[in-house]
Amino acid sequence: MERADVLGDVTTGSAAPSGALVAEGVRLLDGMPRQRGPAEAVSVRPVAPEGARPGRRVLRPWHLLPTPTGTPFTFTFAAVLLVTAFVAEHADPALAHALHQGSSTDVAHLLRTPVFVLVASALWVVGGVTSPYAVVLLLVLTALERRIGGLRTAGVFALGHVLATLATEVPVGLAVLVGWLPESSLHRLDYGVSFGVAASVGALAGLLRPWLGWPLLLVFGGMLVQDLIAYTDPMTNWGHVMALAIGVATWPWVRRWRRA
Repeated sequence: MERADVLGDVTTGSAAPSGALVAEGVRLLDGMPRQRGPAEAVSVRPVAPEGARPGRRVLRPWHLLPTPTGTPFTFTFAAVLLVTAFVAEHADPALAHALHQGSSTDVAHLLRTPVFVLVASALWVVGGVTSPYAVVLLLVLTALERRIGGLRTAGVFALGHVLATLATEVPVGLAVLVGWLPESSLHRLDYGVSFGVAASVGALAGLLRPWLGWPLLLVFGGMLVQDLIAYTDPMTNWGHVMALAIGVATWPWVRRWRRA
């Protein structure tokens, strides 16, 4: 009897089945069908690092800011707002006021050139690039575009901007028509990105994890309610609340777009 080697059941005198390819250092057992050859080597499953979860995204700080390739809509929009903010700050005050007045979504302009003013009014940031809404726009639109794409992000922003504008300006026109407000209200200065930003915040809250989405919605909504209670600009403040509600109403669509 021959002594078994360190492979245990494999004996040194065993012969390989006819026609079988045997790798160097591999011995097969007689009478055992379908033994592994070199082409059937045992695959080794890679071991994930400790604490890693399959499919979990790794948050990188630079993903919070727009890039030309990753978030082209937000990047381009932010560049346009940077230019208009520079013009508003450094141009002659009379020229800046004329540009703002020409872009205003007041009732008079909505009756004459609705499409133009609805687009032009969204190209200005009230308070410049250092205003809170400018910072929120940069972060929220970047996060939203990375989840649903540029065209759909633009659609959410435009939906909130247009609907909230009409919801606040149409009642002004009706109030002037019945004599509740003076005719000067038809030329009320109204421009900026705040309605679109509020709608984007509402939409993004539905795509985040509950422990992050609901606090975002409650904190931002609480700020809008405080502004409404202060009663400094009730029409605009009501528009912000309605725009946030419009964003929340888009949850079924944005969630479907993200899965797609």
